[in-house]
Amino acid sequence: MTDTDQNLPLFELIEGFVVELRSAGLPVSLVENIDAIEAAKEIPLADRDAFKYALAATLVKNQSHWKTFETLFEVYFSIRGAEYLLDPDADNPFGELDLDMDEMEGQGEQPPGQGGQGGSSMTPEEMAEMLFQAMLHSDQTLMRAIAKQAVKRFAGMEPGRPVGGTYYLYRTLRNLDLDGVIDRLMEQAAQQLGKERLEGLDERLARDEFNDRVEAMKKEIEAEIRRRLVADRGAEAMAKTLRKPLPEDVDFMHASREEMAKIKQAIYPLTRKLAVRLARKRKHKRKGALDFRRTVRASLSYGGVPAEPRFRNPHPAKPEIMVIADISGSVAAFARFTLHLVYAISGQFSKVRSFVFIDGLDEVTHFFDKTDDINQAVHRVNTEADVVWVDGHSDYGHAFEVFWDKFGSQITPKTTVLILGDARNNYHASQSWIVKEVEKKARKVFWLNPEPKAYWNTGDSIVGEYAQFTNGLFEVRTLRQLEKFVDNLA
Repeated sequence: MTDTDQNLPLFELIEGFVVELRSAGLPVSLVENIDAIEAAKEIPLADRDAFKYALAATLVKNQSHWKTFETLFEVYFSIRGAEYLLDPDADNPFGELDLDMDEMEGQGEQPPGQGGQGGSSMTPEEMAEMLFQAMLHSDQTLMRAIAKQAVKRFAGMEPGRPVGGTYYLYRTLRNLDLDGVIDRLMEQAAQQLGKERLEGLDERLARDEFNDRVEAMKKEIEAEIRRRLVADRGAEAMAKTLRKPLPEDVDFMHASREEMAKIKQAIYPLTRKLAVRLARKRKHKRKGALDFRRTVRASLSYGGVPAEPRFRNPHPAKPEIMVIADISGSVAAFARFTLHLVYAISGQFSKVRSFVFIDGLDEVTHFFDKTDDINQAVHRVNTEADVVWVDGHSDYGHAFEVFWDKFGSQITPKTTVLILGDARNNYHASQSWIVKEVEKKARKVFWLNPEPKAYWNTGDSIVGEYAQFTNGLFEVRTLRQLEKFVDNLA
């Protein structure tokens, strides 16, 4: 058998995993795929952690992608392993010590109170004592064995039952009473130091250590539940169930608080990349005017034929940006992140001015001019801007009227206008003629809508009426779509 034949299963295993990562949105290039295969050849495949971190080092480029990678790894490799690399028909899961109490006894280890019987006959008190000993000595092997028995006994898992892993985890942890185990561990630690109870730094250090061990135990239980679910439902089905969108693919209008925090973290590295991209694109976007003298001089080598026209070096001007943002209701989060992004790359524009509205309109540029903290500026926009005219329900027509009357004369051929909103106008007058007049005076007018396209022009949405007078209407529901749009500002 050739070396290539021997490595084929490893190649196929990692190739399949890369397909899962790409399906989840992680950018993995062909070169990175090859690097992962080469890295896997250099580490012991029986070491699950070493294998995972070798793949992560070659395939994960963004910290915000780590959780998705880890989840997919645990699911994908829960029924594949070192045996698979040698024999694709092997049944044993990768890295899983399929260990129960009977096997421990066969190795000469005797669980407390067992009297030589298997783990399935343990009483709850005996299992609790065994858990305490495992936590006290931080015995990972024993933790893994207890996790298997605890899930088997307490989770109530049934083949084919459409229940999520969180429910099984809750049932298992409730029966193990890990909080009570921590209390016992704290008492034991105090006794070892000859004290009635721990206090101060000793108490905090001991509690932190025991909490870490509890988290390790929870991970073992989660891994066992996940392994059983994959065995029942299949790796592909479980991957789809557990897969969560990357921060850049989270919908602004439906993001949870945790997802919002991840989007904020993702926006900082994104701004640096976009600033470089805009500068490069603006520099190479178009050539300067024809340089007649240099063209004639170059044509002499071709017998006077101007075969290679020469151009003056371009000096691209930075555009001025005006942002008009609806900050009502569910579109507020979208407006907040867009304002944040625009000001983070404001060095790529000659001037940035911002206006926000609901049924009234207010300029909020000064909030950003007086602070280096964009988050603080956005917070002030949401709390201090004068955007309510009558009842605080969106009225695009009136807001556009106020903008045109006060600021329309300040629009120039260098101005790019961004309008942010879903155009749900509560059946008020649209005043779309204002957008038409703005488009005549401005360099470009773009409308960014955070709603799915399927919802446009339904109900009180009149985005189509406005869009006919813009240079582009874009669906921008995620950070990835916002990033893609920014190229239009070059």
